[in-house]
Amino acid sequence: MTKEETVSVVWSGTWVAERLGVGLVGDEKLDGLLGLALRRNPKRAHLLVSNVLGKHVPQSPAVVYGAGYGLGERVRKLLGEEQAARAVVLGYAETATGLGHSVADGVGSAPYLHSTRRPVKGVAQAGGFEESHSHATSHLLLPEDPSLLAGDGPLILVDDEFSTGNTVLNTIRELHGRYPRDRYVIVALVDMRSEPDRERLSAFAEEMGARVDLVALAAGTVRLPEDVLEKGQALVAEHEAKTGPTGTPTAVLHVAGGAVAPGATGAGTTTARGSVNHGALRVELGWPGGLPDGGRHGFTPAHRVELEAALPRMAGRIADALAAPRRVLVLGFEELMYAPLRLGTALEQVVDADVRYSTTTRSPVLAVDDPGYAIRSRLVFPAHDDPADGPGQRYAYNVAGAGFDAVVAVVDSAADTPQLHAPDGLLAQLAAHIPHVVLAVVPSYVPEVPERASMLPEPLRGPAFSSYAPEEVGWLLQDLSDVELEAPTEEREEAIQSGGAHYAESLPVEYQPSAQYQELFKAALATSAARIARAVGTVTETVIAERSPRPVLVSLARAGTPVGVLMRRWAQHRHGLDLPHYAVSIVRGRGIDTNALRWLQEHHDPADVVFVDGWTGKGAITRELAEALKEFDGFDPEIAVLADPGGCVRTYGTREDFLIPSACLNSTVSGLISRTVLRADLVGPHDYHGGKFYRELAGADVSNHFVDTVAARFDEVATAVDAEVKELLSADRAPTWEGWAAVERISEEYGIHDVNLVKPGVGETTRVLLRRVPWKILAKRGAGADLDHVRLLAEQRGVPVEEADELPFTCVGLIHPRYTRGATGADGKAVAAK
Repeated sequence: MTKEETVSVVWSGTWVAERLGVGLVGDEKLDGLLGLALRRNPKRAHLLVSNVLGKHVPQSPAVVYGAGYGLGERVRKLLGEEQAARAVVLGYAETATGLGHSVADGVGSAPYLHSTRRPVKGVAQAGGFEESHSHATSHLLLPEDPSLLAGDGPLILVDDEFSTGNTVLNTIRELHGRYPRDRYVIVALVDMRSEPDRERLSAFAEEMGARVDLVALAAGTVRLPEDVLEKGQALVAEHEAKTGPTGTPTAVLHVAGGAVAPGATGAGTTTARGSVNHGALRVELGWPGGLPDGGRHGFTPAHRVELEAALPRMAGRIADALAAPRRVLVLGFEELMYAPLRLGTALEQVVDADVRYSTTTRSPVLAVDDPGYAIRSRLVFPAHDDPADGPGQRYAYNVAGAGFDAVVAVVDSAADTPQLHAPDGLLAQLAAHIPHVVLAVVPSYVPEVPERASMLPEPLRGPAFSSYAPEEVGWLLQDLSDVELEAPTEEREEAIQSGGAHYAESLPVEYQPSAQYQELFKAALATSAARIARAVGTVTETVIAERSPRPVLVSLARAGTPVGVLMRRWAQHRHGLDLPHYAVSIVRGRGIDTNALRWLQEHHDPADVVFVDGWTGKGAITRELAEALKEFDGFDPEIAVLADPGGCVRTYGTREDFLIPSACLNSTVSGLISRTVLRADLVGPHDYHGGKFYRELAGADVSNHFVDTVAARFDEVATAVDAEVKELLSADRAPTWEGWAAVERISEEYGIHDVNLVKPGVGETTRVLLRRVPWKILAKRGAGADLDHVRLLAEQRGVPVEEADELPFTCVGLIHPRYTRGATGADGKAVAAK
């Protein structure tokens, strides 16, 4: 078989197709581009395996690079030279980092950036977005040059396949709110959308007021029988029961001797000629100093020129270390795809051998040794780059038993760790199946972060800023009280969903409660004060016992601030502690206020800081905080919350989903402070996020009444708190992420396809009704008085309330998924779907 061939005699999707009835429908070349495999996944049993991506299937580097480069040339032709010269290319981690880079090369003069799951200390986050199936914020954008994404030229987004389009649309929505532009191009190897998904993209582009094009090598759809998920799961379980988790028995290979080639040095153990070599030979590439290893922090046309000049020399060093192999694999590492790919294309020019290229991956896939199946073998080894999400297994597919007599493992220096060289590590796994293993390490590029002198102002305090007493809380915000930021709810919703604005760039008009609603608040407070006091005591005692005897409370403004005030009062009442308490801003998709964190670092031990919030829903802010804090030493990302119905944290007062009266109101129960604001023309790189003090609402303020009423019940709940804390401290409180799973399910069942528009729990549902354009409310069947205020607000706004079974929350608020004022009426009242 020649290097250019991408399809074998037997289609590599046959095995799955015959057993599950899955098929590819569309362009004739789909079968050559894609095979099929199975994976252990509760949502999608099948995996489309690309033959030209260079991830799971070893392929000629020239074929892999040519596929991406050719797509880039088509994009340049589509845009025209003038627009192409102003474009930026964005690729997705982990599978499309090399593809995106190749597309950028084809476009010509476009700089390139790829998302990453590896946080880098000191590098500011220019954005972040989630994959709808992920438990964590999956993608960070960490450009060295903050202005890389700030232009108004076309943005080219590259992924290996375009199926539902959810991830790409979420990306565009997030970035468009921050860096609006009028042209987007989506690039994929294959376009596998259904007709409804195609219509959704067209509607999305129209609502956003931008042109969105799509360029792919082939298009089609996947034919899926109704029972494919259940049958696929059963087939995976059956096969693994027979063969074990690797899917195939260990291959027995005849290996050559382990002679050291000229110019190579030993990295590990090498043995005498004629024996199996369990070590790897390290080759020094001579990678140019200061040249990025890829697009994690941006890769410019100037970088491209420098790399092209160095490739022949580096490929020559690898060739010298290979000792004339017949078939050699260049194996990249997870996100590090482009550097090994280009080393592979250069190596093809200097060795007389069949050169192939693939990369390791995080994704677990079933292996079946059958020519009609796309994943025929699997190597399993531990992660070796100290990943931010903790240790785990990693995989290399179609390497064992593929006839390679040499492999060049290319990793970055961050991954050149003891785990890589361990007895069960990647190099040992490769050496068990391939006689000659070469290790090439590319220096991990870390941008220089300039230091600056601290000029951060002291926290704002009442009564000048907020109705709380000055000792109750210090606000690490800048005062924007004199700036007109409010917009009608309907205008804000349309701007947010169209991508024209981010929700943190404006404020909703403050809700003025009716007399009936105020009575509901008072009744709810009277009923639940003791319940809240008990939760306050429980979470505070847990914090003091487990986190710090003198914690520094840092509430997430503003829902967390009344809770922080109450926790401070409990510590003072029970223990005589005068705990510092500050409020900081955190914004979904943009992270925490890093200047506020710097102020805290300068004035307190970060190890004593405990972040406080009111409640959890699906855990978006929990994940946002965890990602943001990776750039700062010493802070514990674990949030302490009053209520954790979403099962997202381990430090909580209760996991019940009940009405916390502070959720009923906005600023008038939060010290008269607005939501926080983050807008580029108001908040500079050295400023705190902003907020407003609504002094004019003092007559309606119940902030201190709320905390006074709850604090008055501290003594009567003290005994119950002590018993509950004793039980909790010995219990398994690991997060279950039950809320996130429910949100994902509801998002798909109701055709929303965006987890950010599903707001679970009483508190979040109340916010939807007060601040957004609600579509409908799902209420747990039989929910009682905790939902009285929700039903009243829903009635006032004309929002249908549907009773539902099997909800882990008391209620869930759904934001209108395709809101325009024309779609729901200029009065903002949602129209029930027919």
